[in-house]
Amino acid sequence: MDVRELDLPPAFRGLLSGYGFERDALGQSASTIFLLKAQSRPFLILKHEPSGPFTELTGEAARLHWLAAQDMPCPRVLGHDDHAGETWLLLEAAEGMDLASCRLPHAERIAILAEALRRLHRLDPAACPFDRRLTASIAAAKARMEAGLVDESDFDEERQGRQTRELFDELLARRPKEEQLVVTHGDACLPNFIAAGNQFSGFIDCGRLGVADIYQDLALACWSITHNLGEEWVAPFLDRYGLAAPDPEKLAFYRLLDEFF
Repeated sequence: MDVRELDLPPAFRGLLSGYGFERDALGQSASTIFLLKAQSRPFLILKHEPSGPFTELTGEAARLHWLAAQDMPCPRVLGHDDHAGETWLLLEAAEGMDLASCRLPHAERIAILAEALRRLHRLDPAACPFDRRLTASIAAAKARMEAGLVDESDFDEERQGRQTRELFDELLARRPKEEQLVVTHGDACLPNFIAAGNQFSGFIDCGRLGVADIYQDLALACWSITHNLGEEWVAPFLDRYGLAAPDPEKLAFYRLLDEFF
């Protein structure tokens, strides 16, 4: 398939001339994602989704620019535009494979994930302009619920059959009283961390990056490790990260919050 078959923003057309593309069927993003390849040219990622109040691509572009300015490895933004009712984001892909798909031993994958998160969490949250603290995140969860964007069929197994409003009431009741604030990825699952060889090479899908409780990342990382590698790798990951006594209530709360996104 040729990229010219898409109604691209005019600014993208020259950049993508000669590229072939294939749709990424593996990711769970709300965006439509294409993988763009051409001989002797960089591997690119093209994302688009309907423009509107719930698009994450505008925020992702801003977050990637900010991450790069902090000397954090991430895809390079080549273009961002609104065209024909769609928001578009063009990226130069990070080199390597994601930690869910790569062939590294499980022990190396959790070590790379732990060190990548430690590196991100060492950034100064006061210097980060993106707010994902609970007041903001719960408001976003409520807005998504009221817009009918929460997919009840995608709830975790223990919540299958329950209604979104019921989960939202539970979310409010279980809200932690305090937040340990760091710069978080926001969706810290193995597919969103890239490694080249056995070295971390990039954060991807950064549309929810921002200042939040450390458990925003740890909860999703633990869930992803269980899902992708096996529950027996959760404790070694937390040990490698440096968390000797995780808070089970916070782990559960942030998994519940993620049901809305």
